[in-house]
Parts: sequence; structure tokens; C-alpha cells
Amino acid sequence: MALNFPFTAIVSQAEMKLAIILCTIDPSIGGVLIFGDRGTGKSTTIRSLASLLPEMKSVAACHYHCDPDSSNLCTDCLAKKASGQKLSSQLISVPVVDLPLGATEDRVVGALDIEKALTQGIKSFEPGLLAKANRGYLYIDEVNLLEDHLVDLLIDVAASGENIIEREGLSIRHPARFVLIGSGNPEEGELRPQMLDRFGLSIEVRTPTDFKERVSIIKKRDEFERNPEQFIAQCQEEELELKKKISKSKKMLDKVEVDDSLLELATKLCAHLGTDGLRGELTVLRAVRALAAFEGKKKANLGHLKKIAPMALGHRLRRNPLDDSSSNVRIERAMQEFFADTSK
Repeated sequence: MALNFPFTAIVSQAEMKLAIILCTIDPSIGGVLIFGDRGTGKSTTIRSLASLLPEMKSVAACHYHCDPDSSNLCTDCLAKKASGQKLSSQLISVPVVDLPLGATEDRVVGALDIEKALTQGIKSFEPGLLAKANRGYLYIDEVNLLEDHLVDLLIDVAASGENIIEREGLSIRHPARFVLIGSGNPEEGELRPQMLDRFGLSIEVRTPTDFKERVSIIKKRDEFERNPEQFIAQCQEEELELKKKISKSKKMLDKVEVDDSLLELATKLCAHLGTDGLRGELTVLRAVRALAAFEGKKKANLGHLKKIAPMALGHRLRRNPLDDSSSNVRIERAMQEFFADTSK
């Protein structure tokens, strides 16, 4: 099994790391889209996420990691429950599943188990990547290069939280609720607006320009590649501290207060920027609450809103033919207009 670079050892890219942490604290934020230059640590950061995730309770031997305490169960678990069987549980690692660019639709959604069909004459379903990602994270590298039919499929499943297969004589439905994380290089193509809207937060990363940072990145990467076990061991204490902080933040989340006045400012900002629908406001609300919990605050403030707005709204802006400014610049201008006379 390949060893992942420790999350806490990643130098710079603070905004990207914060966005991933916030989605770990509150998965309902809706995932993260990370666009930027090649070699800026996008994939490395996302794959290092697995070490920060606490274990979760799952029905034993369930292909879909069903929560035994939830009513949202797969057909197998529902059948067992209906027959009076007790659903035994176990603790498992939260799944972080890679969806490769070359994946077929059968590999993603699942298909008929050909081996069982040929050798045993049994019509059996072989779960796909969506089943493996249920209650976890689905990561798509180079998401902007994903084939259109897979994009359509993911949009449908992300909206419904359920994967439905009607093919090859199979009629299967199973829960498929996951946090979507995507990365890519904008020079290689744009992402469809429908898919863009499925990401809660969006981050743009750039190659570090500070020479000390660049030297630090190179040294750490070299140390990791020469002796990964030793490097991971050196970072273990910091990793454990961050894991505990995330766990504490998750427990504190419901206790964080967000004033109506702050929510009103967020709504006015979204209206001024012309974002479609209300998903932008909902994402801002959830992300502001998660940020306050991560900082140990019982009440969200204007500073939290200012930090979250570019992440939550940047990818939701309509293009303005009369304004060539980037989305972040437009948001900064709008925030200066609304918040100039407002204290934190």
C-alpha cells in the first residue's frame, strides 16, 4: 500500500488546506474544487486527507458502508432488518476513493458480476466506485477532462444521494452519499457549470514565489521519498493534534451561533454578485459555522464571512462581458463595498 505524504507537512497553500479541513468538519458544505498550476501539491494534499479522518461505524460486511443507526440503508441491509436480523457493526476507515480519468461507466456505477454469472450461473451485482465512496470522499483528478456522460452521471447521483442501476437484467439501488473533491489545471479545459455548482468551495492555487518556501517544499519532499516511514513518524504528533482538533470541531459544530445580521450580509453579497439560486448562501452559512468551530469560537463573525466568501462564491459568478476581472477580484470589490464601515 502506497504511503501518503503527511497533511501537516505540506508547506504553504493555506487556503487549500483550510477548505479541505472545513469539508472534513462539515461534509454538507459540499466538497472542494481545486484548480491551479501543475506540481502545486493538489493531489498530494487531497490524498493525505485520509490520515485525518476519524473511523466511522458501519454495518459489518456491507459493500456500501451503511450506517447501522440510520434509516438510509442499502437493499441488503433493509432485507436483513425486515427479517428481524440484528445488523452487526464495526469501525472502519472513512473511504477516500480515486476516480481515474479512464474509468468506464461500469467501473463507476457497478455492473453484472461476469465471473459469477459464467462460473456459477448467478446474476449478481458487482459494486462500483460510487458504492465504495458512500459516506466518504470521491476524488477526481483532472476533473475538467472527465467524459461528459460520466459528468452527467455524477451530477445525478450527487443530487439524489442514490445510485440506480437498471441494466443487464439488474435492478439495483443503493445509497451513494459522498463528498466530491476535484482538482485540475484550467489551461486544459473548463468544467461544465452544472458540475461546478456541485462543489461547495473552490480554490485557486499558484506556484509559491517565496524562495524559502520553495526550498522547504523541495527538502521535505526529498526527505519523504528517501525514507517515507521515518518522515511520517516525525510528523505523527502534529497529525494527531490536527486530527483531535477536527474531531473536537465536529462535536462543537451544532453549538456555533450564526446571527441573522451576518446571514443577511451574506445574502446581500450573493445578490449583488448575481449568484444563481440559494446554494451559495447555504454553503457560506455552513462553511462560516465550520470555520468558527475550527477556531474554537461559539459565534461566527464578520472575519469568518470575509475569509469564506471567495471560496464559496468564486465559482458561482456569472461572466460579465464588461468586466475582465477575476472572480476573486470581483468578490473583494463587493466585500469592500458592503463591509467598509462594519467592524468585526
